Amino acid sequence: MNRNAPCRRVGEGIELTCHVQPGARSSAFAGMYGDAIKLRIAAVAVDGKANLSCQEFLAEAFGVSKSEVVLLQGAASRHKRWWIKRIGRWPPELQGLLELSMRW
Repeated sequence: MNRNAPCRRVGEGIELTCHVQPGARSSAFAGMYGDAIKLRIAAVAVDGKANLSCQEFLAEAFGVSKSEVVLLQGAASRHKRWWIKRIGRWPPELQGLLELSMRW
């Protein structure tokens, strides 16, 4: 397993390493940023709004509820690790990136 991969399997779910850009025009996956998947998030980084928006965005993208998306590390940082407890669907925007980096 590649420990530096932006996405790795954890039980029935995945651990996702992200670099978050808050205050963007809209929320979207934006390619790679080093060993992390770049997320543009529309919310500003004030009072946890960007973290909540990021959680909501990932839940919708992976087809799960917000409670199944857990912030593991990086509450006050742009570099974050998320645990998505199970996968409802794979976001089509990430399919190519995940195929290159995922080690099952």
